[in-house]
Amino acid sequence: MNLFRISWSNLRDKPLSSFLSGLLMTFGITIISLLLLLNKQLDEQFRKNIKGIDMVLGAKGSPLQLILSSIYQIDSPTGNIPLEEAERLTRNPMIKTAIPLAMGDNYQSFRIVGTNKKYLDHFGATVAEGKLFQQNLETVIGPRVAAATGLKVGDTFASSHGLDEAGEAHADSKYKVVGILNPTNTVTDQLILTPISSVWAVHEHAEHHEGGEAHEEEGHEESPREITSMLIKFRNPLGMMLARGINNNSKLQAALPNIEVNRLFSLLGVGVETLRGLAIVIMLISGVSVFVSLYNSLKERRYEMALMLSMGATRAQLFGMLLLEGLVLALIGFILGILLSRVGLWLFSSSVSSEYHYNLAAFGILPEEWALLGVAILIGLLAAALPAIGVYRMNISRTLAEE
Repeated sequence: MNLFRISWSNLRDKPLSSFLSGLLMTFGITIISLLLLLNKQLDEQFRKNIKGIDMVLGAKGSPLQLILSSIYQIDSPTGNIPLEEAERLTRNPMIKTAIPLAMGDNYQSFRIVGTNKKYLDHFGATVAEGKLFQQNLETVIGPRVAAATGLKVGDTFASSHGLDEAGEAHADSKYKVVGILNPTNTVTDQLILTPISSVWAVHEHAEHHEGGEAHEEEGHEESPREITSMLIKFRNPLGMMLARGINNNSKLQAALPNIEVNRLFSLLGVGVETLRGLAIVIMLISGVSVFVSLYNSLKERRYEMALMLSMGATRAQLFGMLLLEGLVLALIGFILGILLSRVGLWLFSSSVSSEYHYNLAAFGILPEEWALLGVAILIGLLAAALPAIGVYRMNISRTLAEE
């Protein structure tokens, strides 16, 4: 007797109830799996990019905004700060490195960041093709920039003002691509990097061009140099005390990435836990649905099962057959749930990639998902076992006589 074939036939015989049970299981697993995938990808991206950055120095405003714009490049900067003031504050012996950043332009929505070689070294970015920038208006571009824009070593391009590609183009000052970076799976993959002096030169040229002859008549004075922010690494944990002093005694702001990111994740965690709880409830409801479906099926098939028993089938075989039906529904729900969660991740990653250029599409099976498979199987088996126990209480002769 082929128990699997009989179990499958029984499920196909009740397509509506089987579909409902499988659908509920699928939804529950999809939500939990998608949450696990997103949590892992977001945590990896946040932790990897923040590694080695103890403090961000920038203009007064939202500390989280300063962190997001300076480290992750996914928000607008809080403003500019005087380079001289920033350098004065970072001469403290407790500061090991201070990496300046100057932002404000983009090319096809990819941000142009003025910085120095320390920035590339910090993220472990190396040149795959060409060379590192050395002079004004020379750039090295991340692999995602190269793939999306088609820029190659030797190409030139004009930047657009602001962080939106619809901004006014600086057509009179063109950048030149001198290098393409190796992939690092960090923020450098989606940036256009250039010396800080390039950013100053482009904007000074634009201001001079707008001012026209008025600058020449007034004897145009060079404005104080400004940057957007500085990424700072301390020599030891005592450096954390510097942040309070800077915030209280200067016009600049010092934000601590670890604190702000942990706060962000704690806020997100409330929503994640709510969705996870909802998914677990859906899975439990699917278990109840399997129970009801098999219980009703058992009542309707009492004569059929009594006949099978009279023809030599054992009660254990019939019990196993019903368990197999619950197991099949659980496995179908798990497989479809895993597939749907990957589709959801791909859609989410496509949306994030188009707006922020981050790639979150990693489709491997997580260790937690194998545990999720165990939970799904357990729910399916328990839901099937409860009505299947009725097989052992069945009176064969009475059941056949009643029919």
